[in-house]
Amino acid sequence: MTMAPDFEFVEGPTSDLSFVARGDTPEEALAAAAEALLAATVEDPASVRDELSRCVELAAGDLDLLLLRFLNELVYLRDAEDLLLRARHVRVADLPEGPHIHAELVGERWCSGRHIPGAEVKAATVHGLALRPVNGRWEARATLDV
Repeated sequence: MTMAPDFEFVEGPTSDLSFVARGDTPEEALAAAAEALLAATVEDPASVRDELSRCVELAAGDLDLLLLRFLNELVYLRDAEDLLLRARHVRVADLPEGPHIHAELVGERWCSGRHIPGAEVKAATVHGLALRPVNGRWEARATLDV
């Protein structure tokens, strides 16, 4: 059973958009962070249909940087291929070279007839970036440059 994404937008630096995403595992927090990015990008993220899938594999030096790479990969896929994506399955492995993520993403191409644009997200930034356990759950904190 997949839990509903748990995220909220919070006050951040002027002209940027910050959020906190939560889950019981790092995987759930990363999936919720992907959903927060989607919610920033389109006014009604529920309007994004699961019409195609894409798998991504990324590695980074630590969990914070893995979160940054993951979010920026989603921004890249939106910009380069007009894809609006959410995470369906996420796996994080701690490899000798650092954390590694394998994610199955689902969504569809941007459809101007159905999708109302939200913020113009340029990138995720390192400001306030964190992926760590907090009070028995995992939190992903990120700031989006808009």
